[in-house]
Amino acid sequence: MNADKLTEAAAKGDTERVQFLLENGIAPNAVNRFGRTAIQVMMMGNTRIAQLLLLYGANPNISDSSTGLTPVHDAAREGFLDTVKMLVRNYANTNVRDGRDLLPIDLARENGHKDVIAYLESNNV
Repeated sequence: MNADKLTEAAAKGDTERVQFLLENGIAPNAVNRFGRTAIQVMMMGNTRIAQLLLLYGANPNISDSSTGLTPVHDAAREGFLDTVKMLVRNYANTNVRDGRDLLPIDLARENGHKDVIAYLESNNV
């Protein structure tokens, strides 16, 4: 399944493979056998993969059906400021609550990611 190839490459942080697959017509929002898209499973610290997926039309606001988490929730929770910024620049909604009724900034607070908290507060996003 093509979506599985893309999500696997994104999860591994294999930028070259992600680019190759996108250039060869794999849809960025295709769902893998686990019901996830590449932007949901990507290596959150790899902003180049985020950039590629977004460039090819990945939806930055897709939410996990069981947890309600979006990619910006995941990036904020893990403290990946550059990825948070990339997602926000590409219209990720930071005012969406997850299944625990938490915003991305709340997850950053839970995990002590002060730089992410400061960015989300200062940009009022």
